[in-house]
Amino acid sequence: MNDNPTLKTAPLRWADSMMIYLSPSSLRMLALGFAAGLPLLLVLGTLSFRLREAGINRATIGFLSWVGLTYGLKWAWAPLVDRLPLPLLTGLLGRRRSWLLLAQVCVIAGLLGMAFSNPQVSLTPLVGFALLTAFGSATQDIALDAFRIESAQARLQAVLAASYQTGYRLGMIWAGAGVFWIAAKAETVGLPIGTYQDNAWAVAYATMAVSMAVGMVTVWFSKEPLHVDLPPAHGVREWLQVAVIAPFAEFVRRYRWHAVLLLALIGTYRISDIVMGIMANPFYVDMGYSKEEVATVSKLYGVVMTLVGAFIGGSMVLRWGVMKVLMIGAVLSIFNNLLFAWLALHGHDVYALIAVISTENLGSGIASAAFIAYLSSLTNVQYSATQYALFSSLMLLLPKFLAGFSGVAVDAAGYAWFFTGTAMLGVPVLLLVWLASRFHSSGD
Repeated sequence: MNDNPTLKTAPLRWADSMMIYLSPSSLRMLALGFAAGLPLLLVLGTLSFRLREAGINRATIGFLSWVGLTYGLKWAWAPLVDRLPLPLLTGLLGRRRSWLLLAQVCVIAGLLGMAFSNPQVSLTPLVGFALLTAFGSATQDIALDAFRIESAQARLQAVLAASYQTGYRLGMIWAGAGVFWIAAKAETVGLPIGTYQDNAWAVAYATMAVSMAVGMVTVWFSKEPLHVDLPPAHGVREWLQVAVIAPFAEFVRRYRWHAVLLLALIGTYRISDIVMGIMANPFYVDMGYSKEEVATVSKLYGVVMTLVGAFIGGSMVLRWGVMKVLMIGAVLSIFNNLLFAWLALHGHDVYALIAVISTENLGSGIASAAFIAYLSSLTNVQYSATQYALFSSLMLLLPKFLAGFSGVAVDAAGYAWFFTGTAMLGVPVLLLVWLASRFHSSGD
């Protein structure tokens, strides 16, 4: 639903395009984005710092990042989220809101389990609860992407994407900087610097579980998007045909052989960032940065720069179109990873870290806003949850798999060569963006 139908005409002035961020749909997406962004670092980035501080080796941390493959496989149960009604909840809240609420309950349960699992005693319980958190988070993403796509016209998707990214990054600030600050304050005073204190992390993770209430309250008071009539299905076989096969077949029919190009671009666009990101927090630990330095520079200041990038990216898409901004984001991704390679050679320097984080996160925000808008434009509203889950899963599947070997790569080559290698992974993406731009400009 469009909260401001008078903004349909083009072109928009910069002031008008920025005012759209104050619309009710945009503000709802801001809060829901916070709930979506909060779990991610807690099962990946922040967790990798916690594990490294606990003395877990880099190779193991890299392989444990495969918990993130849950996000890359969410297409497997996206048809259920798209169509399966939940007893009592769907009748009370509607199709999208009921799944959002159930997913958020799973996230809370998983975070509480992670809070009270000590990796120095046993990794198994911690990994199990991390998987539950990731499953709930991925399910929330499926329902939330459909909620966003069905809540506004195509022209406003870039704005909602930017609001979503803003909320998402605010959630990441709280799950990054907030966790580090809480853990640092909860530590027992007088122990040697660098001593792992599991009780401090337990307090921090439990606080994150409580913070998911922001998303639950927003879901409860939000309006269900306009209902989209779906073809009826009778029996399991017909349901599989309508709910699982039809969304994928529709995409291939619509784009024909160009579907291969589009899927290749989706599957590799963020590969440099994702593969590099798993080793970022172990890198900070090994370079001697304290919790407070990482919290302030990387998890707070850096994410603020990402928010700036998301707003700029959303407005750039409104004015210049999504494909031009996609190309800019791809170039920035390569450049930013090379900056991390320079930092690895430069050594411990907070001011150098600020400079690198500023550039990296600004570019990431621009690229993310454009990429989300691009994925949204490829979906058919009739299959919004399933198709968007397919796209966002493809975005993560290959990068997350490769990221599992990141610890082995760092052990073999060192951080500088590892970051350089991840930058080179982004070079083929430039060609794919160029080819996709030609396809879209041809109107084929």
